[in-house]
Amino acid sequence: MLNITGTHPSLLTLNFGPVTELKYLYSAITFLGFLIIVVPNCAVISTVALHKSLQEPIFISVLCLNGLYGSCSFFPNLFINLISQTQTISYAGCLAQIFIIHTYMGVEFTILTVMAYDRYLSISHPLRYTTIMSFNMILKLVFAAWSYIICLFTVHFALTFRLPLCDSFILKIYCDNWSMVRLSCIDTTVSNIYGLFITIMIIAPTLTVIFISYIKILKVCVRASKDLGSKSLQTCTPHFVTITIFVINVLFEIFLHHFSRTNLSYEMRTVMSLQYLVVPPILNPLIYGLKMREIRVKLTKLLYSKLMMSP
Repeated sequence: MLNITGTHPSLLTLNFGPVTELKYLYSAITFLGFLIIVVPNCAVISTVALHKSLQEPIFISVLCLNGLYGSCSFFPNLFINLISQTQTISYAGCLAQIFIIHTYMGVEFTILTVMAYDRYLSISHPLRYTTIMSFNMILKLVFAAWSYIICLFTVHFALTFRLPLCDSFILKIYCDNWSMVRLSCIDTTVSNIYGLFITIMIIAPTLTVIFISYIKILKVCVRASKDLGSKSLQTCTPHFVTITIFVINVLFEIFLHHFSRTNLSYEMRTVMSLQYLVVPPILNPLIYGLKMREIRVKLTKLLYSKLMMSP
């Protein structure tokens, strides 16, 4: 029976389905996955924070921080539900998870966009790069990347919060905005339209800036010498791979919401819905952070000094 306080259920049930049959196995995998995310991301963030000479990787550390931000809203709750008798989440907890997960996804786009612009400046204007991309400018760009997404989604979040709910069953193993809106007792046209609006306002500008940045980078590489062009493309490869992986994962999520739900098995729906929450935080520090020579050298020295200091 639905326990309602006002117009909101006090508890929401998550759709863990057959996952609970092997809950100890999946809980162990969840714990291991969380460690795999936390350790490399914290390593990159700590290295950049302790070595202020690493100006360029500040964007990478922000990307890693955003990965931790999204993961901490998902993995602990998933682990608790796997080892519990019932798979539920409080209404307030569900709202918090919605806000964090959606802002995480949006900030991932905006930070990757800023990084594309940074790559363009470093390759197209190498002599002016340090002047243009000063430490203060980096902080302003990071602040703008976060603020833009938070301002956009806060309105959407307010629209969701006002909705009275007539059901308490979330279709996924975590809360997202669409899953909450579908439980509403009233017409959700305004929420749906605004959801489409912010999707366009996030994806269209970011992908446009990324596309233009890479077109200009390619033009510089074509005009440059073979060695310089090859070196420039190598520095862009990790960023391009990161963008590609994240966009593919987000497209999985969009496809799952709007095109095919009943035709897919529970296992396939669950895997597709987890892609953008699990894959980028694991791969970002590996394909982007830890492969950068500056970070790798500093991290190695940091770990070596810690080992030497230990008894």
